[in-house]
Parts: sequence; structure tokens; C-alpha cells
Amino acid sequence: MDSVDGSKNSKRVVFVTVGTTLFDALVRAVDAPEFKQDLYAKGYTHLLIQIGRGSYIPTRSTGDDGSLAVEYFTFSSSIAESLRSASLVISHAGSGSIFETLRLRKPLIVVVNEDLMDNHQAELAEELAERKHLFCAHPQTLHQTLTSMNIDFLLPYPAGDAKPVAKLINKFLGFPED
Repeated sequence: MDSVDGSKNSKRVVFVTVGTTLFDALVRAVDAPEFKQDLYAKGYTHLLIQIGRGSYIPTRSTGDDGSLAVEYFTFSSSIAESLRSASLVISHAGSGSIFETLRLRKPLIVVVNEDLMDNHQAELAEELAERKHLFCAHPQTLHQTLTSMNIDFLLPYPAGDAKPVAKLINKFLGFPED
């Protein structure tokens, strides 16, 4: 896992992804001035936000004034490079985004979209948070999660072993454990 050393000399990117959904609440939360100030205070230098289908447009910043540089885009054919270059990922609760980020061993905050019906994604995120593989938040608790998190306590997700995922899926579907 990357650790934040407070150094402002190297580029430390926070990548935010909403996937293909509309998740303006997440984009608004990361665009809040206090949130961006706390990211910068933790040693992050850049905020890259994938806004998807959302209508909320975050405030761009070059960072030349000694603050966080902020950029955004709607969609990309691949977010793989953004994930690889990130020091911290803040993601919607889509399983693809979650497991791709965990596979890359990037610190991850998953933000649950409460507007989705039958939100099984929230159960997955909460279970992985209990196992200390990621942090789980809601748009209104994201700032608190950022300020209280210690990424040094996250445990790597066991790569290549599908059994934990299969057990989680079976649990959510109501199948008995073996």
C-alpha cells in the first residue's frame, strides 16, 4: 500500500470514479473546499474526478496557488492508467471498480450510492471494509472517513483466490456456507 508521507514534492493523485452511473452526490462531496483542503494537507497534490453521466461540474484548479490541482472528465475507454497512477482511489461501490483497485493494491474508499435500489453493492463494500481491505463511506460521511482513515492499517486483498469472493456472493444470495 502507498503511504502518505506529507511530502508535497512528488505527484500524489487521488482518483475518483463514479463508473457509468450518475453519482453527483459523490462528485459534490469530493469538490467541497474543506475536503480538497484536507486532501492537500494529507500530502495529495492532484484530484482527478471521473464524473460519468452526472450534471454537477466540479471546480477545476491548476494548483499553482499552492492548493490541490483538480481535473475532471466524463468517460474514458479505460480507467486502468488512472487507477495505476493513483495514490488513493475513491470509488462508487461497483464490484468491477472495487476489485480492480484492490488487485492493484491501492488504498480505496468506497462510497455507497444510496439512490440505487436493492443496493447489494453496499453489502459487498461493507463486508470488504470489515475485513480491512478498504474504507466504506457514504457521501455525507466521506469527509469524516478521509480525516480519520489510516491507510497503513489496510490489509491486501488476497489476489487470485476466488473463494473469498464466491463466499461473499453466496452469502448475499442466501446460500448456506460450506
